[in-house]
Amino acid sequence: MVRLILIGPPGVGKGTQSELLESRHGIKPISTGVIFRAEIDAQTDLGRLAKRYIDHGRLVPNGVTIEMIAKRLRLPEIRKSGFALDGFPRNIDQAEALDEILIENDLAIDRAISLEADTEVVVQRLTGRMGCTKCGAIYHRTNKPPQRDDLCDNCNSVLLVRSDDQPEAIRERLRIFEENTAPIIGYYERKSILKRIDATRDAEEVFAEILEGLTL
Repeated sequence: MVRLILIGPPGVGKGTQSELLESRHGIKPISTGVIFRAEIDAQTDLGRLAKRYIDHGRLVPNGVTIEMIAKRLRLPEIRKSGFALDGFPRNIDQAEALDEILIENDLAIDRAISLEADTEVVVQRLTGRMGCTKCGAIYHRTNKPPQRDDLCDNCNSVLLVRSDDQPEAIRERLRIFEENTAPIIGYYERKSILKRIDATRDAEEVFAEILEGLTL
């Protein structure tokens, strides 16, 4: 089984690569956004706590996010299938907490993948992105259009462009990534498990490079 961390700014293709890893090799994606929605929908204590922060436009505190990730990594099916972390860790504190969780569960990360692209490429990708208002599926007007205009292929719900996928908001998200998340690239480079990949290429080319050297 393979255990990966996917690192990169918004719009770089982490979600796409997670989907490919799951559909072709059964590697389970662990996305903080999906976890938050699941915990909120299930009205768990962690979900209610996270919702209070999200509803006020604030980042969910490290402690809440870390506990949600720890809960997933303890699941037998995750341990059996392997996983690809998407959106976690977001900072050095979370990276260090992840190390502790892995030790506690007798797990180890095989590789941290840094998906890299120029700012203008990311802005262009995100400004065409649309999300399903019900199931969370992601589409793109050019690269991955829905079969019917502005309707989700999976559940037929309305697709919307998120407010934080407007150009000014995107640049602010990229600034926050550089300030908070980019340092973890060096963190995993020092552990000798980092692989940098040019994510401006076709998704299949990127996927092939992610798989290089992995035992699947």
